[in-house]
Amino acid sequence: MRKTALTIAGSDSSGGAGIQADIKTMMANGVYAMSAITALTAQNTTGVYAIFNATPEFLGQELDSVFTDIFPDAVKIGMVSDRELISVIARKLKKYQARNIVVDPVMVATSGARLISEDAVDTLKQELFPLAAVLTPNIPEAEVLTGMKIHSGEDMIEAARQIAQQYQCAVLCKGGHQLNDANDLLYFKDGYRWFEGKHIDNPNTHGTGCTLSSAIAANLAKGYDLPISVERAKDYISGALSAMLDLGAGALLKNTLILMTVEWKMSIVIVVTVVIAGGILLALAPYSLFLLLTIGVSFPQMLVYACVNRAVERRILQPFERQNGGVAEK
Repeated sequence: MRKTALTIAGSDSSGGAGIQADIKTMMANGVYAMSAITALTAQNTTGVYAIFNATPEFLGQELDSVFTDIFPDAVKIGMVSDRELISVIARKLKKYQARNIVVDPVMVATSGARLISEDAVDTLKQELFPLAAVLTPNIPEAEVLTGMKIHSGEDMIEAARQIAQQYQCAVLCKGGHQLNDANDLLYFKDGYRWFEGKHIDNPNTHGTGCTLSSAIAANLAKGYDLPISVERAKDYISGALSAMLDLGAGALLKNTLILMTVEWKMSIVIVVTVVIAGGILLALAPYSLFLLLTIGVSFPQMLVYACVNRAVERRILQPFERQNGGVAEK
């Protein structure tokens, strides 16, 4: 059965981040994507110009509609700026016993600007973080959550350890911000692991946090464990950044659909194999022609023979079995 994932986040009218980036990422990673919209935003590649929050009642109805019909195998939560909306999300996740919850604690912009109020941060900490399988803070967000300054890899490990112990979940502390530029740290119950990545000189990084957390959720939905899900998500976003999509006047997203999933790669391997096999057959044309003629003659005969046998079975053997108390195959 097709695996499913739900994104709970705001809408980005430019398509660079938010639910638009989440849906594209989830589908590209091979799962069916669903959404519950927390807010509408008027934004483009140069900035956010207006935000219109959903009401708590409507958000609750969105979540009810999804969970009661197509239960998600994983849930990704992005920016939620209102404490009442956060409480609704936490309550519904508990009610439906959601699993594989990935929380991207969007609190601080890349510029360092705070994006949500202090009381909303407190509600995130108290109600939503304890439900997470993994949190994915960037360095400024990890500093807010721990109250410490992060200047080194050792600081990242200590911050991730504190967050993991406080909320009893795994933590992916993302590099960047001039520190461990492409290297992320996963801290979990068995220890920690660094995921090293190559630096890609691409200024169009809007939406990378949304994309990474959505790719992790998609791979968790497919049954991969957390370290493998993070590794696959890192590979995915590296490929997306390498595509060098350049649209608009600002720093738009990377191309979230450019990187092929493993399934697409396997499809290409199959196609290449068929082409090679076809080339070999052409090279051995005299012999292959004889083989094809042999198959062409014998296959219809085998097909007719099978059909006749099936007809005899249905017309003769099955009535006989019914008359003698047997059970005939339908």
